Amino acid sequence: MKRDIEIAHEARIRPIIDIAGILGIPPDDLELYGKFKAKIPLKFINEEKVKSSKLILVTAITPTPAGEGKTTTSIGLAQALNKLGKKATVVLREPSLGPVFGIKGGAAGGGYSQVIPMEDINLHFTGDMSAVEKAHNLLAALIDNNIQLKDGNLGLDPRTIEWKRVMDMNERSLRDIVIGLGGTTEGVPRQSGFNITAASEVMATLCMAKDLNDLKERLGRIFVGFTYSDEPVFASDLKAHGAMAALLKYAIMPNLVQTLEGTPAIIHGGPFANIAQGTNSIIATKMGLSLSDFVVTEAGFASELGAEKFFDIKSQYGDLKTNAVVIVATIRALKYHGGAKLSSLQNEDLNALTNGFENLDKHIENMKYFGFNPVISINKFESDTPAELDLLIRHCKDQNVKVAVNDGWARGGEGATELAEKILESVKDCNTCFKPLYDLSWSFEEKIDTICKKLYGADHVEYTIKAKSQLEKIVKLGMGNLAVCIAKTQKSLSDDPLKRGRPTGFTIKIREIELSSGAGFIVPIAGTIMRMPGLPNIPSAEKIDIDNNGVISGLF
Repeated sequence: MKRDIEIAHEARIRPIIDIAGILGIPPDDLELYGKFKAKIPLKFINEEKVKSSKLILVTAITPTPAGEGKTTTSIGLAQALNKLGKKATVVLREPSLGPVFGIKGGAAGGGYSQVIPMEDINLHFTGDMSAVEKAHNLLAALIDNNIQLKDGNLGLDPRTIEWKRVMDMNERSLRDIVIGLGGTTEGVPRQSGFNITAASEVMATLCMAKDLNDLKERLGRIFVGFTYSDEPVFASDLKAHGAMAALLKYAIMPNLVQTLEGTPAIIHGGPFANIAQGTNSIIATKMGLSLSDFVVTEAGFASELGAEKFFDIKSQYGDLKTNAVVIVATIRALKYHGGAKLSSLQNEDLNALTNGFENLDKHIENMKYFGFNPVISINKFESDTPAELDLLIRHCKDQNVKVAVNDGWARGGEGATELAEKILESVKDCNTCFKPLYDLSWSFEEKIDTICKKLYGADHVEYTIKAKSQLEKIVKLGMGNLAVCIAKTQKSLSDDPLKRGRPTGFTIKIREIELSSGAGFIVPIAGTIMRMPGLPNIPSAEKIDIDNNGVISGLF
C-alpha cells in the first residue's frame, strides 16, 4: 500500500493559473506563490452568487484514535461532484505545524483524495501561520512595553493580562514561563507563557473578518485586561490594530491549490475546534461559493464541537446557508465507541459495532436540531467486513437517514460518487433548512445551557464563582450579545475524555470564561484544555526527511 506522500509525488500537478481558469480568475489577478500556489484577491467575492450556490458541511462522529477521515471525505466528495458534471470546490483549514510534527504527520487528506502540493501545504504553505504569529506577538510586545512606560502608561494591571505569546509548534516547556527578568531595563517581571498559533485569538479573528477594514476593527476590539481602576483595555488603546492588520495584509487572502484530480481547493485559516470555531475563514467559504456552484467544507472534530460552532458562530455572523450535512463514520471508530479495544478494531465485532451506534445516533440527532437530515458517509477501510457494513447500512436506514459507502481514499472521486449522488438528493430537499440553535440576543447562560443539554446530552451545567463573575463583567462591558464558543475535550460528548459512546447523566462544569471580543464570542472553559500541546514519545518529526534533490519524505 502506497503512502500518501508517495501518491502525491506521482500525481501530475497542474499550473495554478490553469486551476484559477476553472474558477474564472484571470492570471494577472492572482498573487502567485510559485507555480502551484496562489492567493485570491477579495474582490472576487460576490454576495449574490454566495446566496445561490450550494454549501455542504462535513462533520463526524466523536473522534477516536482510529481516525475518521473528514478531510479525505471532503476532498473525495468535491472530486466526485466534479465527475458528475458539477462545478465544485473544496474549502479547508490550513494545517498547523504542531500536529504535523507531533502525531498526525500531515493534514492534507489521504490516499487519492488529497490536496497538493501536500509538502508545501503542510510545511509553511504561504506564510499565513507566520503572519498570525507575528501579529499576535506584536500585541504581546506592545502590552509589555506599555507596562514599563513612565509616560503614556495606561495603568494596565499585569495580574489581569491573559494575552500570552504564540508559536506554531508543540512545545510543552513554554506553557508557563516568567518574563521580564534581568533588571529595570528588561521589562516588568510577570508570569506568562506560550500557546500554539492555531489557538490565537488573532487566528479566530482573521477567520471571522469580512475584509481588511473589518479585520482591523476586530483586532482593535481584542480585550487585553483591566487597569488598576478596573477599566477595560483593548488593543486599540495600545494603538496596535493598524500594525497588526498590516502584518495580515496577505494572510487575509485565501489560498488556491488543487486536489490530485485537479479540483480547485481553497485553504485558509486554521483555528482549533476544541478552543475556537474550528473551521476555515468566512472569506474562504464565500470565495468558494462565489466562484463555483457547490462548496464542500468541513468543521473540526465532531458535530457537538465543530459543526455547532460552524452553524451558531460562523453561519450566524457570515450569513451562510448550508444545504446539506455529511456525518463521517467508520466501522472501526464505532466499534471503539462500543467498547472494543484499540488493538482489536481490525477484527469483526458486530456486538461492539451495535453498541457504538449510540454515538452515531446522537450526532444524527444533533444535526436535526439545526434542521438537517444528514447523509452518513461510511469511510471505508480494508478491515471492514461485509457483515459489518451491512449492519451499519441497515441501522442508518432504520434511522431514516441516507447512507453511502465512501471509498475516496483508495479510488479518489470515483470512490465517492455514491456519496455525491446522495448529497445532490439532499441539496434538492434543503434550500432553507438551516436554523441556529440559539439567538444571539439570549443570555449567556441560556446559550450555554442549550448547547450543553441539547448537543452534549448533559443533565446539568455548573459554573464556578469565577466563571459567574467573569460573565457578569462581560455583560457590563456591553458584550452580552456575543456568540458562545465552548472549549471542551473532543474525545467525548461530555467534558470527560474517558467517556466513550453516548454518555448520560453527567454535568458540564464551566470553570472560567475567556473573552474573544475580536472574534465575536466568549469561550467558556469546560474541563482541562491544552492550548500548547507537547510532542508524543515518538514525534512524527523524527520520520520527516529531505534528500539532496529537495524531495521530502515522512509526511505519511
